[in-house]
Amino acid sequence: MTTLSSGFARARRWLRDHPLAFDATLAFCTLVVMICSSFTDPGDGHGPPAFGARTPELFSVLLMTLTAAALVLRRRRPMQVLAVTAALAAVEYVLMDPPAPVVMSTVIALYTVASRTDRPTTWRVGLLTMGGLTAAAMVFGSTPWYSQENFGVFAWTGLASAAGDAVRSRRAFVDAIRERAERAERTREEEARRRVAEERLRIARDLHDVVAHHIALVNVQAGVAAHVMDKRPDQAKEALAHVRDASRSALNELRVTVGLLRQQGDPEAPTEPAPGLAVLGELVATFRNAGLPVEVACADRDRLPAAVDLAAYRVIQEALTNVRKHAGAGARAEVSVVRVGATAEVTVLDNGRGSAGRRPGTGPGGGTGPDGGGPGGGPGEGDGQAGGGHGLVGMRERVTALGGALTAGPRYGGGFRVHAILPVEARTGEPDRPGTAGGTGLRR
Repeated sequence: MTTLSSGFARARRWLRDHPLAFDATLAFCTLVVMICSSFTDPGDGHGPPAFGARTPELFSVLLMTLTAAALVLRRRRPMQVLAVTAALAAVEYVLMDPPAPVVMSTVIALYTVASRTDRPTTWRVGLLTMGGLTAAAMVFGSTPWYSQENFGVFAWTGLASAAGDAVRSRRAFVDAIRERAERAERTREEEARRRVAEERLRIARDLHDVVAHHIALVNVQAGVAAHVMDKRPDQAKEALAHVRDASRSALNELRVTVGLLRQQGDPEAPTEPAPGLAVLGELVATFRNAGLPVEVACADRDRLPAAVDLAAYRVIQEALTNVRKHAGAGARAEVSVVRVGATAEVTVLDNGRGSAGRRPGTGPGGGTGPDGGGPGGGPGEGDGQAGGGHGLVGMRERVTALGGALTAGPRYGGGFRVHAILPVEARTGEPDRPGTAGGTGLRR
């Protein structure tokens, strides 16, 4: 049984791949059925049909052969094949009595037209074919107009139209489902690519923040150590200790960030929570050790969403890094984090005059300022901030991704100001992390 079913499946696939061969086979089978039916006398309806009770005329055999041969082209020329078979069937009804079943070819041709055109065309062509052949059978046949053979012509042609229209509708429905499935698949792939791009951008921002902050501190402390190495070795050792601490912190944060990129089966990444305002004191201490006086004014210890907590920490980190790099000697910084209604406002101020290499620049962050790209630096594109001009861009991307706003520009009277407004309800929908959101360091 399995061998038989597999043989049928192979035959169906072959015929589907060779439609002309399928139509030729169908035409031959139709011709055989028509010829066999032409030898059958249906009788008067009170007994079974009698095979061999009549013999078809040679002209009828010719018409059956012509209509069957026309079916070979039914896919390529459906309307022309229907016209030829209907005309030959009408000729059979007019000239022969009793007529041979030439109309069987017309039924197949009408089904083909209905399955390959639209519904209005099927209605028009179907009604014309049904009416014309039924009228020819009623008017020119020897049987009464109300005989079952005449109404059989009407029924068979109508059934062919309905069946063809149903097949066309089902085929259109299946095609629509397949198209929606393919479109959904494309949409899923595009969504996956978009999520990958967003994750890549987020990791790039984290890497920039980590590297820019810690490398700037390492650079400053290394310079101090080199300057005082000969005259004040104790201070040089202290500076080198700060270098060691900053580099260790950089390595730890890099390990956490790169751990996100590990594949399944790789060693587990560190499970430490991402930094937040809970460790703001440690961040400020690193800048104070590097020689930058920083004052912190916070309000309200209410919980912040994890995404907002991380964004606030990164904004402060990048802003203080730019103050240390570009504000010049003797600069001081002030950091404040307050809750205002449904938002958290982060502000970083400095009174620095800037180094000689700083130049004005304008950007969407607000105002005109030096090229530092952060506090003490202008928000212009292509500024001189750490990371090749990505500091302010990264801060703005973090803030706007949460639905907030960031402004940066020079202060009246000197210095620079970075101000970020973050909604407490983050758009990312990320759940709060007890490790970071629970201790933001906010006080009202």
